Amino acid sequence: MGKMFQQLLLISLLGFTWATAGLPCPQVFPSKQPPLTADTVRPSDVAVLSYVGVQEQSTELSTVLSKLTELMTLFSPGLVTPISEDKRIPQFLQRGTLVDQANELSLYLQSNKQGTDENQDWKLVLLFVQLDQLCACEQQEQISSLLKQVVEEVDNALQLLHSQLKKTIVSVALWDGGLNTFQTKMCPCTHTYTDGELKLQRAMLTHTLQELLDELMVKKHWYRDRDDFTVTLQATPLIRGLSSTGKPIGEFEPSKRTDELMLQLWRNLLQPMVDQRIPDHMRDVLTLQCPTEDRPFLRTEFNTPSNHHSNADHLIQTHTGTELPCEDRSPSSSIPNSVHELRPADIKVVGAVGDSLTAGNGIASSPSNILDVLRQYRGLSWCIGGDENLTTVTTLPNILKHFNHDVKGYSLGVGNQDNPQAFLNQAVPGAKSKDIPSQVRALVTKMKNDVNIDFESDWKLITVFIGGNDLCSYCDNSILYSVENYVGFLKESLDYLQKEVPRALVNLVEPLYITPLREMHRDASLNCPTWLMNILCPCVVMPEPNSEALQIVETVNRGYQRLLHELIESGRYDTHSNFTVVIQPFLRDIALPRLPDGRPDRSYFSPDCFHLGQKAQTVLARSLWNNMLEPLGNKTSSQDFNSASELKCSTNEDPFIRTYKNSDYMYSAPSPKPDPITNWGSDFSCNNLAPSDSQPTSVHKLRPSDIQVVAALGDSVTAGTGAKSNSIPNLNTEYKGVSWSIGGDQTLETVSTLPNILKKFNPDLQGFSKGEGQLQKGFNMAVAGAKTSELPAQVQALIKAMKENKEVNFESDWKLVTIFIGTTDLCNYCYDQNNLSPKKFSHNLMLSLDMLYEEVPRVLVNLVDLMQMDVFKTVKKDTLGCSLQQRFSCHCVINPANNAPEIEELKRINRNYQTEINYLISGDRYDGKEDFAVVLQPFFHYSFIPQTGVGETDTSFFSVDCFHLSERTHAEMAIALWNNMLEPVGRKQDYNNFTHDRAKIHCPSEESPFIFTKGNSQPELPKTTVDPGIITTSAISSTILPKCSTPLPVWVPVVVGLVSLLAGIIMCWLIMSVVQRKKGKKSAKAAQNKTTGF
Repeated sequence: MGKMFQQLLLISLLGFTWATAGLPCPQVFPSKQPPLTADTVRPSDVAVLSYVGVQEQSTELSTVLSKLTELMTLFSPGLVTPISEDKRIPQFLQRGTLVDQANELSLYLQSNKQGTDENQDWKLVLLFVQLDQLCACEQQEQISSLLKQVVEEVDNALQLLHSQLKKTIVSVALWDGGLNTFQTKMCPCTHTYTDGELKLQRAMLTHTLQELLDELMVKKHWYRDRDDFTVTLQATPLIRGLSSTGKPIGEFEPSKRTDELMLQLWRNLLQPMVDQRIPDHMRDVLTLQCPTEDRPFLRTEFNTPSNHHSNADHLIQTHTGTELPCEDRSPSSSIPNSVHELRPADIKVVGAVGDSLTAGNGIASSPSNILDVLRQYRGLSWCIGGDENLTTVTTLPNILKHFNHDVKGYSLGVGNQDNPQAFLNQAVPGAKSKDIPSQVRALVTKMKNDVNIDFESDWKLITVFIGGNDLCSYCDNSILYSVENYVGFLKESLDYLQKEVPRALVNLVEPLYITPLREMHRDASLNCPTWLMNILCPCVVMPEPNSEALQIVETVNRGYQRLLHELIESGRYDTHSNFTVVIQPFLRDIALPRLPDGRPDRSYFSPDCFHLGQKAQTVLARSLWNNMLEPLGNKTSSQDFNSASELKCSTNEDPFIRTYKNSDYMYSAPSPKPDPITNWGSDFSCNNLAPSDSQPTSVHKLRPSDIQVVAALGDSVTAGTGAKSNSIPNLNTEYKGVSWSIGGDQTLETVSTLPNILKKFNPDLQGFSKGEGQLQKGFNMAVAGAKTSELPAQVQALIKAMKENKEVNFESDWKLVTIFIGTTDLCNYCYDQNNLSPKKFSHNLMLSLDMLYEEVPRVLVNLVDLMQMDVFKTVKKDTLGCSLQQRFSCHCVINPANNAPEIEELKRINRNYQTEINYLISGDRYDGKEDFAVVLQPFFHYSFIPQTGVGETDTSFFSVDCFHLSERTHAEMAIALWNNMLEPVGRKQDYNNFTHDRAKIHCPSEESPFIFTKGNSQPELPKTTVDPGIITTSAISSTILPKCSTPLPVWVPVVVGLVSLLAGIIMCWLIMSVVQRKKGKKSAKAAQNKTTGF
């Protein structure tokens, strides 16, 4: 009876869930008959879900698995899993090797502790191969040996599971959790390699291990020698910090990150969808793929075969030499004194800086050896390599050797920038523009220290080429990789060369137009490792065609080229005759090499379809040489890899390497510089300024012009402490008039604050603060240093002040109150953890909101989400205020070391504060009055770190103590808050781009003229057709919440559903009781008959 009762109860629960909440996917019910083979198992057929390969330090993976378990439970409510109720994975599945864990899991499942039937119930086992346990510091041979050991361990674990378990699908997934403290200790190179080098190494290691695992599956036939067991390899690794949209996920977005990883893991488990297309407006929405009627099963190699192909589908052209047709190869009769009279034969020294394209990564790699892309073939590099000679290897130095056999500086062989054979090739794989200043310093040092170089007299040719990796990372940090910063870093580098290096001509190669390379990863027939490029260059490869994200990258790409051109056109590097910089623009536009059938030709590329092979490097070398001999104003500015180009030669009339002077070229006038910023005001372009026809009675019908009173509560941020301070003595001055949420100094055109925006809608606005100190504070009740426990007192003071103010009609005026508090709590958390706990924080907020709810009529409360406080540790400046005062301002955040346990604990508490805020207002506690609403404004949820350089925070956003916020930040916060107010609840921007733009203020629309609340943010039914295999939050909502002619309180269907559920359970119980009694009577009667008969 018990088992049947459970089944009936489950049916009742499913019915209730379907009726009241809606299941996430339509195909949730199990197979009509238990599956006999692993190829016909649906998610709902899985009775047991377990894991192998989850290490103790893999906390994020554990969270992903916990969320996956919750999702699987929707399909299989009776799912058995070793994860405990507190979402912890048992220790015996987190220790030892893969084989140890596989053995422990087998014993666990065979013990039948969970009441499962080992011979009948289908089991899904996820086996994780953790890249976190590997180190890429070793030489390639050692790495290859290490990877083989990993594959052998996976094989042994799979064989053990195969021998011990029945009715099992094992899904093998590669997990890359990124660099962490554990791996930093294990891998010494993490301290010496650049971020770019580590990223490239890690990506190649990931891809190679994925390929080796795929080879293992093919070799072992997926361990499929019986129908009830199989192994699959997930098509793509799980990589921490990479989102499906192409934008790497921020460091402070743990929930979103784990959601994306869970959804990717889920997609990899299912049969893939055919021709899946997601509408443009839904690309940023997390989507749940569902099993479909024609693809309802968990993926196996036999119900959905994968493509197993060799990358060796193209040939490497071995002949990459070039003939030099030039007859006049003589130097000048005497060493020239002017860079404008420099012949090729006068060049004595060559050097180069840049990224992996100049370092030579993968130039000679065989098509099937993607790990070899880590090898730096510097001797073959287009602008600095010197291997062999021009008849076999075309490089700029090999061309110059025909003019001067004694040219020095070129690189030979294989190795990194510190290898003696690299010499003056100081390019570093993965480098960005921010790395070029350090590269040119290393280059100059090597030139000065080499006894074979006459540093003062020898003419030097230095090639600078950088920018691809900046574009690849632009969407990750648009400030650091901005056009201005890109040119700024190159300007710093060129300035240093001009100052330090006599007799030098610098080839400044324009950054290539990168987006055509996307085509290599859009044509599936090329078999390019696209997911690998999603790691190396997500901002370029991942955006959809014609998307806004792609347009932004293209604009930035052109911006790099344009501003670089303007820098040189300024004449800055032509102040004396022994130095100049010449832009070589041949990569401004590119046309990919193509096969006769029109497809891109992979033979020009390394195995990763991104780095350039020797054929492409040959083309670049020829084009650079030809650009050098073309006059300014008439240089080739495009590169067609399909057209063969011969080397050009100088003539008797024009024997020199071309510069602006020997080209009779006049620099164009520089673009006008923008006016200096004199204030942090904003422009205002809104036209719909009218208030409601009559004063609204509902907070959900409130227009900006209806707001008559503003007020604010909080701490030093809202008090305006130090906002305009320029010295330590006036740091504690409260500049209330520029406070972001309540200040009203001057007008919006010069001071951006929320009241100054609202004054555009209602000039008679009351309550804003002005000036300094307390005299004109208005309804700014914020107190510097206030904790949340002091917030109720501020509310009481506000109510008293509004009631006493004769300009305010307390009963009828609509009021806007902004609350932002919690930073002081976190800054003091280490001193008083009990009173500053997240629960106490939430309780004090609740008391304050309750008081407003009960005592203040007609009020809308902006509750601003708390920022991430640990980012203040990155704010550094070599001043007394920043070095000392910052520590006093926020001791618990600033003083602990970056990786200290105290900081990790504080981050957790910080997130818990944010969670408590959201939880407090997400229910219906404050929904009982039509004239009251609390709205969470989340623009601060994911913290800002405006940067100007390598790890350098832009201190213009902070006051003199590098902790309190400057007027500039107040202005940005005001704009972000206002824009949040005009965004629907559930679709508000939860981050802010702190870049100065006077035109960032949004306007109410005619369709949505009201300030958004929970009550007026209900989405419209979507008009587009969504693929039935993809479910989103909005799609579910529109399906289960149809518009009704009469509104129905949300509790009614819930109560009805609960009553129905209870009735169903009671009916099931009654039925089973009757059945059981009948069975009992029959059994008793049978027993009696047997006794009598005997």
